[in-house]
Amino acid sequence: MSGAAPVEPPITAGRSGVDGRVWRIVGVVATLVATTLAVGLSQGWGRSDRAADRSAAVPSTVAASPSAVPTAPVVLNGTDDAFIQLLIPMNEGALALIDHLDTRPTGADPSLRALLGDLRQAHQAELRDLRGILAAGNVPELNIHEGHQMPGMVTAASLDELRATPDAEVPSRAAALLRAHLAQTVVLCRGEQTAGGSPELKALAGRIQQARATELSALDGQPGAPRVD
Repeated sequence: MSGAAPVEPPITAGRSGVDGRVWRIVGVVATLVATTLAVGLSQGWGRSDRAADRSAAVPSTVAASPSAVPTAPVVLNGTDDAFIQLLIPMNEGALALIDHLDTRPTGADPSLRALLGDLRQAHQAELRDLRGILAAGNVPELNIHEGHQMPGMVTAASLDELRATPDAEVPSRAAALLRAHLAQTVVLCRGEQTAGGSPELKALAGRIQQARATELSALDGQPGAPRVD
């Protein structure tokens, strides 16, 4: 597959047919992920690419600090809409995982607790910014992925499995869920920057991608955390 995802006309509050819009978003999500993977393969993503990301990244608290909430209306194309509608439930799932880990042993290393606190703060700020851009685009929020098994999304089923996991295995299993979430967010952010239309959202996607590189590097440093070379 080559080329960017198709760009739809701006979405406004006056657009009728919510069901039709839901299916359009689903289609654009699939195109967004496929386009991103195609771009990644053509650019030779791998160990060297991730290393470059991490070397250029700044601490997540710095990367996520500039507010992306616009003060004027923005124009969102189909890729922008799909990116936001997917990343919101992904972040909410990650926050649910972090909340659960607060009630479970997470290993002897207190740095994991600190990392979880940083992740919570960053994800909450991103949700604020994503919803702010959605509102500035005059687009309603739709939870079209509820019950879906999307790549990198922490689902109710995966949380149920974690609840049944012995305490000694919780850190490694939680780290695997977090890594999948963080890595998939990088994929989606690349796709938004390639095919998105809103400069405001593309800039936010760049900051989120940079933050994720730092977060993945920090997760790699945790005892027992799985690594992907």
